Amino acid sequence: MNRRGPNPPDLEVANIAAHLEGLEETIISRLIDRAQFSRNDHAYRAGESGFAGEDARSLFHIRLLYQEQMDARFGRFCVPEERPYFRDLPLPQRAAMLPDTGLRIDNFDCVNLMEPIIQAYLALLSMVCRAGDDGHYGSSVEHDVYAVQAIARRIHYGSLYVAESKFLESPDVYTSLAAEGDEQAIIDGLTRREVEERIVERIREKTVVLQSTVNPLTRHAIDPDVIAAFYRETVVPLTKKGEVLYLMNRKKQDQD
Repeated sequence: MNRRGPNPPDLEVANIAAHLEGLEETIISRLIDRAQFSRNDHAYRAGESGFAGEDARSLFHIRLLYQEQMDARFGRFCVPEERPYFRDLPLPQRAAMLPDTGLRIDNFDCVNLMEPIIQAYLALLSMVCRAGDDGHYGSSVEHDVYAVQAIARRIHYGSLYVAESKFLESPDVYTSLAAEGDEQAIIDGLTRREVEERIVERIREKTVVLQSTVNPLTRHAIDPDVIAAFYRETVVPLTKKGEVLYLMNRKKQDQD
């Protein structure tokens, strides 16, 4: 029996949907910004960063590491949906004042999808960027980091909050499925094809609108169908994977 009171605002379905929708423009804008530079494969090859002693990492991975080290000190990763790629990061240097989110999981890093997010993002670059090398490696990886963090924030937020909201709708069902380890049945219960297709179509439309005044002489436009496909093939499936991880690791009802 669930003995908790009314759901916190973050767990109301309308609020979750509105928050996820609000993150869409950020993701599209970050991808458009990155697309203003060429693919620049040099920036993604280990040992070619120009940093002494960095034979195992690329410029992209070094830039991401430095960003996460700074973010960790500022307390970014105390926020549930902000998950780091690297381990052994510095401890926060400031106290994070976070309200009760309503989430019921002991370790938010049980839902950490940074590895597949980065793999999918790097594969996306060849579809949104012009081929070739323009030499702007530092700018390229700077925008990469901003884009990856925006995508990761959306996926992890959806994973955590949608899963908890769904659980509260049918606690007995999800408790039973998690106990049985039936991940496919959990995915089936979470899936709403019509909602997913509405989201994908909205992404396509927003990409068109955000680029409607682009001057092709100075700005490189990205294909709305590519971004829509990225949502359908990467963002949506990884969010559902994160929801499964959350439900499999959620604390028992009698611990609430």
